[in-house]
Amino acid sequence: MTLFLDSAVAAEARQAMALGFVGGITTNPTLMAKVNGKPFDIVAELADICPGPVFYQLTSPTVSEREAEARRVLALRPNIALKIAMTTENLALAAKFAKEGVKVGMTASYSAAQTYLSCQANVTYSIAYVNRSTRLQGDGLALVSEMRDVIDACETSTEILVASLKSPAEVVQAVIAGAHAVTVPLALMLEMGNHPLSDQAIEEFGRAVK
Repeated sequence: MTLFLDSAVAAEARQAMALGFVGGITTNPTLMAKVNGKPFDIVAELADICPGPVFYQLTSPTVSEREAEARRVLALRPNIALKIAMTTENLALAAKFAKEGVKVGMTASYSAAQTYLSCQANVTYSIAYVNRSTRLQGDGLALVSEMRDVIDACETSTEILVASLKSPAEVVQAVIAGAHAVTVPLALMLEMGNHPLSDQAIEEFGRAVK
């Protein structure tokens, strides 16, 4: 079970890495747009901060351009990985990189059928948007469960990476539903480690110290 930071902010990456248990970083074009600088420079800095995989999402308009974009970004740092939007034509590109040993996540997967094809392409992750899927399709957690059933039936190395998580409870529910990995913003990650009753207990222990 890998915990990823979902951010393109270098300061947040440093804070997350200081925790000692965050395994990597995921980015997307929306997160990149919030940071000053060119996307390649941003992902290279993140890869210098994080020893684990740092996922960069391809944005070029055609498959050939996406492949060229991927090769340029992969050459920047050895721990850079790829996020590729889930389409049939992109699966062929993903399978090509997977055969080369590149970590690939098929992002914006909204069906178990897409996950099945991701397994056949032998990619690293089938990425599900839980909260967004709940809003658009009715039950994002049921989707994760179905995706996990497909992966288990395929006996594949492909795993489920869950994104679009809005609360600690939703993170836990996604894990219980079958996610192999989750990616969350720094604020949510920090929130998960705290609880009012924990604070209350700490205060009580402090008063007991003589």
